[in-house]
Amino acid sequence: MKKYLVICFVIVLALSLTLTGCGPKTVIDVDAVTTASIVNHEDDLAVALSKNGNWIVAVVNDIYSKKDIVIEGDFHNKGDAASDLYRKLALYSQDEDHNVTARFTLAAKKLTITSPNTKIQGGTFKGDVYVRANGFTVQDATIDGNVYFSSQEYKDSFVLPTDEGKKGIVTGSVKVK
Repeated sequence: MKKYLVICFVIVLALSLTLTGCGPKTVIDVDAVTTASIVNHEDDLAVALSKNGNWIVAVVNDIYSKKDIVIEGDFHNKGDAASDLYRKLALYSQDEDHNVTARFTLAAKKLTITSPNTKIQGGTFKGDVYVRANGFTVQDATIDGNVYFSSQEYKDSFVLPTDEGKKGIVTGSVKVK
């Protein structure tokens, strides 16, 4: 079944690229309101996480960025303006039942977060994270580095779940800097 799903995904992806004329380094953004930006390259990631990007960005392989990464802009949960502000960086893939099927690593020297209520979920970020917004969450993911908050207010709003299945891990320091 898993092999069948992978083959179907590859066929749909190939058709999407062919029909839209996208090259291999282009963000596949089927529906900018409700669908995730699917990325597999550092340049696409920068665009997807920019203020002109999308509320959710899904990484589909390991990415080692030579550039610092910035998550910026105000976005709403599922693209619905009536919903709360929310941004998600998904470092995993899942099946139709929402079971995690693969986890990915995103590495950069520095990740700066200015989008409110940003969540990193499902994989590993290697590098230091600088938070300049409320509501940063690390869920079912690892930050292999330090997390620095630009104010105590931002640190106080940090969410690092400890319950099974949602546990977030930070291997370094978590402090105001």
